[in-house]
Amino acid sequence: MRIPETRGPVSSALFKVLAQAPDAAGPGLDGLYSLMVRQLAGTGDIIADEDIQLALFCLYELHYSGLDGVSDSWEWEPALIRVRRLIEEPFEAALRAAAKEAAGNFELPDGIAMTSDAVADVLFGLAATDTGPSLSRYVARKATLDQLKEFLVHKSMYQLKEADPHTWAIPRLSGRPKAALVEIQADEYGGGRPERMHSALFARTMRGLGLDDSYGAYVDTVPAISLASVNLMSLCGLNRRLRGAITGHLAIYEMTSSQPNRFYGNGFRRHGFGPDITHYFDEHVEADAVHEQIAGRDLAGGLVEAEPQLLADVLFGATAVMAIDSRLTAHLMSSWEAGQTSLRAAVPAAA
Repeated sequence: MRIPETRGPVSSALFKVLAQAPDAAGPGLDGLYSLMVRQLAGTGDIIADEDIQLALFCLYELHYSGLDGVSDSWEWEPALIRVRRLIEEPFEAALRAAAKEAAGNFELPDGIAMTSDAVADVLFGLAATDTGPSLSRYVARKATLDQLKEFLVHKSMYQLKEADPHTWAIPRLSGRPKAALVEIQADEYGGGRPERMHSALFARTMRGLGLDDSYGAYVDTVPAISLASVNLMSLCGLNRRLRGAITGHLAIYEMTSSQPNRFYGNGFRRHGFGPDITHYFDEHVEADAVHEQIAGRDLAGGLVEAEPQLLADVLFGATAVMAIDSRLTAHLMSSWEAGQTSLRAAVPAAA
């Protein structure tokens, strides 16, 4: 991914450090750490902090496809990992607070053993508590062509690397939940056919609307909340202690995906787009109807049966994504209903 424009002192200092070789960046790294301490102490809402979320997104990107012109040796540089962990601690605390608020008065049923079926029922019950504004219904009924493009731009920060954050969990699981995750991920990666990878289907939809489908092309245009939604996945995927959270995240994703994707596809059909453009959404209508059962019972439920102490983190992952997605939805819909763009800048045309 190309290096984004800076959004403040933290991202500016980070990119200056990354421009150097790891063994030559000692003073810069020390300064970055000290600066990060001060900025974290001063931020009122880390989830919406443009500078910090961009810095965290780029630190995580070193573990994916990397940053253009940045040495791969930075990936496991201890001093840079120390900076990342400095951000992760308050970010995770903010996510847990948001997840607790999203869960509301939802309580686990009394006197029921947490079998895989019971865990799935709890997750389905959690999903049913999400009664906020529906982005998918808005897209289906009202979204203009420009708003459809904005919708794709926001989603591109994850969908162009779809499934990768959850794949980190595969070696951290065993037995039934591991097999379930591999089964889901095999579909996400196209079952061995690159043109059927969900990221490739999404890229085709972007091209169909005249958008640039290269990964990270729109990183400068999306707000902090869009980056935070991806950073949540990377946080849970890259930290083994949060393996319960990343399975809960994927489970609720799959459980709440089928019907919204039907509506999203309808929104594009309303504007005259054909199956080549809506294939990405239509694929998820069918695939996620199957995946929701596998993810709820075999993945999340199977993990809790094997490691009962992870139930709380499974629920954290599930409710955290509900909280962040709700906040992102509120941002998009309030912007659009006010006749404004939901992006930080106008969408540049594809080359």
